[in-house]
Amino acid sequence: MAESKARKTATKPAAEPAAKTAAKKTVAEKTAAKKTAAAKTAVKPRKPESHLAMVRRARRINRELAELYPYAHPELDFENPFQLLVATVLSAQTTDLRVNQTTPALFAKYPTPEDMAAANPEELEEIIRPTGFFRNKAKSLIGLSTALRDEFGGEVPGRLADLVTLPGVGRKTANVVLGNAFGVPGITVDTHFGRLARRFGWTTEDDPVKVELAVAEIFPKSEWTMLSHRVVFHGRRICHSQKPACGACPIAPLCPAYGEGELDPEKARKLLKYEMGGQPGQRLRPPSDFPGEAAARADATAHQGRVADQGVEA
Repeated sequence: MAESKARKTATKPAAEPAAKTAAKKTVAEKTAAKKTAAAKTAVKPRKPESHLAMVRRARRINRELAELYPYAHPELDFENPFQLLVATVLSAQTTDLRVNQTTPALFAKYPTPEDMAAANPEELEEIIRPTGFFRNKAKSLIGLSTALRDEFGGEVPGRLADLVTLPGVGRKTANVVLGNAFGVPGITVDTHFGRLARRFGWTTEDDPVKVELAVAEIFPKSEWTMLSHRVVFHGRRICHSQKPACGACPIAPLCPAYGEGELDPEKARKLLKYEMGGQPGQRLRPPSDFPGEAAARADATAHQGRVADQGVEA
């Protein structure tokens, strides 16, 4: 019996060193801390929302975006309604920056509708080639310029019903021109606006016209144009299509889609674009009263994605 006890005692493993035990505890503590952090950032399901509550939340989002983007504006360079109309047509399926790089040569050669209506299609195509789909766009530009010359006395009309009769001009383009060249309120539903309107829970529609009509019922008419700029700005800078920067978004508490993107604040900040990421926007010739240069210099990431307004003139 004594010999058997001795053998059992001999086969027992030796006690683990204190350092190894402490290391295991440290790993366990780190794992627990990670789980706790994950639990804190977990996305809680939202309760069903009444229409009135949605409208109130939507208007609060608009106010928050107004503070975040006090300088929101059209990011196409233009000096008159005709230039804005042409630039907006060219902006389809490309960036505003690419259009802004293309239009100086275009308007130098064709400054008026009469000049563009008489353009050689091949020469026009060559100038606008960098914007993509240049053949169709050239056809639209010559067509709308011809219509402006023949039907509107060489002037861009200030009515939606007239603008949408021009070749290549739909409601989105018409609303851009009306809101920014004529001061007529309009909602511009591009890919950014439509995506965010659905993420914000303002509508479930995919059709741009239905999105426009749904959003128009939520906001007063006086807000339509600036609302469009703010939402598009947010879509381009923070709420991206593929990787929205949820963890760096100032309006995350108001967003039903929070959690679709990157939640980690540091990783999310790396996704920020344009002045939010320390780079200028898309406009090459901003108006003289636009505080974009100062905004671009502001270290927005130090303020959780908000653009610092210190030293920025109103």
